[in-house]
Amino acid sequence: MMSAFSLNAVSSRQERSTENLAAEPHVARALGWLGENADWVTEQQVRITEVPAPPFQEAARAAVVKKLLEQCGLKARIDDVGNVVGERSGSDTRNVILIAAHLDTVFPADIDVRVRRDGPRLLAPGISDNGAGLAGLVALARALHEGKVRTRNTLVFAANVGEEGEGNLRGIRKLMEAYRGRLRYVIALDGGSIDHIVTRALASRRVEITITGPGGHSWSDFGMPNPIHAMARGVAQFVKVRIPDDPRTTFNVGQIEGGTSVNSIPYRASIKVDLRSGSEAELERLEKTLREAIQRAIEEEMSAARQAGGSARSISSRLESKFRVLGIRPAGELPADSPLLAAVRDADRFLGHRSRLDQSSTDANVPLSMGIHAIAIGAGGQGGGAHSLNEWYEPTGRELGLKRLLLTTVAIADLMPRERSSGGR
Repeated sequence: MMSAFSLNAVSSRQERSTENLAAEPHVARALGWLGENADWVTEQQVRITEVPAPPFQEAARAAVVKKLLEQCGLKARIDDVGNVVGERSGSDTRNVILIAAHLDTVFPADIDVRVRRDGPRLLAPGISDNGAGLAGLVALARALHEGKVRTRNTLVFAANVGEEGEGNLRGIRKLMEAYRGRLRYVIALDGGSIDHIVTRALASRRVEITITGPGGHSWSDFGMPNPIHAMARGVAQFVKVRIPDDPRTTFNVGQIEGGTSVNSIPYRASIKVDLRSGSEAELERLEKTLREAIQRAIEEEMSAARQAGGSARSISSRLESKFRVLGIRPAGELPADSPLLAAVRDADRFLGHRSRLDQSSTDANVPLSMGIHAIAIGAGGQGGGAHSLNEWYEPTGRELGLKRLLLTTVAIADLMPRERSSGGR
């Protein structure tokens, strides 16, 4: 549930304008550091990206990010699920602002993640998603440290595990648990693009379906029901499902496995499917349709085996199916009058930038589903080819994204009054 201080808090945006915030001596110094050190941020992005971080294998990259956060003046630690957590205490430790960027990528450990350069463009799997977000996290911590910016609310910097694949958002879930009752706002840094602000959490389900049978020899046991044949029938039926344009709904059969050799009837076949929708009801319908398609396909495959008139063993053999939920991402939406949204909008206005509201599936899903004000934004720059071997990133526009992030953070964290009167000393 939303805590009372989150509902009733008045953002510093309402006390003074973004223009005044940017002119505060410590904030101005932090903004200046970002403008002068964009190349350093890019170097850290390359360094982070070149450490593989498959789902459930993020430890090596976590160690690199932990060291970087420590160099930003934070006392960083790694929690029991693998998140890197560094706190920057404010005068009020009861209120926490969480800035998070996920460590993991979708790529297995044997994929070459060395960064190549093509003019201004950097190319490597994971260079944008989420090398850009992690570099932005470190850059924000460093700029605040260099500017000696002090805030009322405590800032927590987290490089979290489990955002991609089958991670089921376990990293951000752990952080919600650790700071339960104290979280005021959450900013998830995901990728580079600052053209959109994710304020609506896209619900998703990831399921694994396995079909098993006795297996056999491709010649002597011909006619035996084949799990791969059955799975192929089921997928072919399911992908014909009609999906609505509104709410937008998608599906993807992302992995298929099975079999031991070309001349063996397999004893097992499995698929992993990603289902997404802006509607929980539509998501339920889509999952039900998938289950029904697979069950019909199994029945068709066993019927075909009986009609083939093979051996008694072939005719009597059965196929079995098993459904396993790999992950559930909850839905949620940021209130239109959220001070967090207003702070981003004010930063955009001050910087002469325009962005649109969007819906996506990110780490922000969890806090939004809990009633905590949260957004997901990019950290600056341009990228493309996410989740592919051709992923790329260009630092053009990085400075704008980082300044936007800093101004938003300072606004919602509430700059200390002494910053206004001490001239930065």
